Parts: sequence; C-alpha cells; structure tokens
Amino acid sequence: MISHDAIWMAIDRLAESTGFSTSGLAKKAGLDPTAFNRSKRISPEGKPRWPSTESIAKVLSVTGATMTDFIALVETREIYIVQPKAASRPIPILGLAQAGRDGFFDDSGFPAGSGWDEVKFPDVQPVDEGAYALEIQGDSMLPLYRDGDMIVVSPASQLRKGDRVVLKTRKGEVMAKELVRRTVQKIEVKSLNPDHDNLTFAPQDVLWIARILWVSQ
Repeated sequence: MISHDAIWMAIDRLAESTGFSTSGLAKKAGLDPTAFNRSKRISPEGKPRWPSTESIAKVLSVTGATMTDFIALVETREIYIVQPKAASRPIPILGLAQAGRDGFFDDSGFPAGSGWDEVKFPDVQPVDEGAYALEIQGDSMLPLYRDGDMIVVSPASQLRKGDRVVLKTRKGEVMAKELVRRTVQKIEVKSLNPDHDNLTFAPQDVLWIARILWVSQ
C-alpha cells in the first residue's frame, strides 16, 4: 500500500534530483509556490492531505519524468531513464571497475584527476557540479544493474534509508549497494545481487558514500 508519507517523499526526491526546491518545483509547474510545503501536507484538523493527480501530472511534465519514474521514487528507488532527451552539459564518466584505483576521487568522493572521460546527459540530470557517471561492468549486480548500464552519482545529495549508493572503503573497494542504516557506530548496506552478502562497516572504514540518482539503460 502506498502511504501518504511515501507520496510526499517522492515529490521531495523528484525536486531534489532535478535541481529544484519543493517550492521551486511547484512554481515551475504553475502551482502555488507553497503547494508542497510541509505545513500543507496535514490539515488543521490533523488529517493527511494528499497531492492531487493534476499537480503530480504538472510536475512530471516540467521535469521530463514519467509516472514510472515517480513510482520508482515512491518506492525509494532512483529514477530510470531509458531514452534520454536532449543532452546538456557533459559530466565525468568512469568504469566502475576502475573506480577503486587511486587518483580518481578526492577525500569527499568527488571526481579528481585526469583519467575521466565525459558523457552528455539530459537536462533532467542532477545539476550539482560534483555529479558523475559510472559504467557498470560485469554481472555482479544483476538483476538490478546490467553490464553497460550507466549510473549517475551525486556526492552532494542527502542520504536516506533505502537509497542506492556508491561507497569506497579504505581497502580501495568501490561498490554499489542499498543503504540500510547509517549511524555514528556503523554503516549497514544491502547487496543489490541476492547472491552476495549484506555488509556492515565501521564508519572509519568507509572513505566516502554517495547517492545514486539516475540509471540510464
């Protein structure tokens, strides 16, 4: 069952992943800028208010997302772009298998060095300057990610439980996982391939962790 909180969370995530604040997204869609404010999500009587289908349709239209994309966000998954639209600025791209080598990232998980290639990505891509792409290589992440898929990662985005993430360990391993829990004592992640074990790390054993926002197949 789709919950009230999940629907609103999806709107928040759609706004974030397309470079808007929630009020900015509402305004862009021709709605009252306060339409998506947290104060509007509960009535004065304490009853949940749901966004209208019309308002959801409008925000999908201005962001270029589909209803399938929106449902993916409701289910706390990243958006999939099957056929990208018009290209915008280039972003750095690297093969996931190469990402564990030294010299490709700074201490905060942002691209560094000269070994990166570039790829054009659509206007609905993440807009933060640190966004980059990793190309999946091999079948270790089946059935979710296939060889040749491109994931777009945003180190600047806020992390939430259930997010798909890329992390790098002190041992030099770079892996894509699902974030289960992150506390001051441990980081728990779930493997995307059911044949691989889930993992728990001490925070000091993880150099950086960043959120996956988009997948292009």
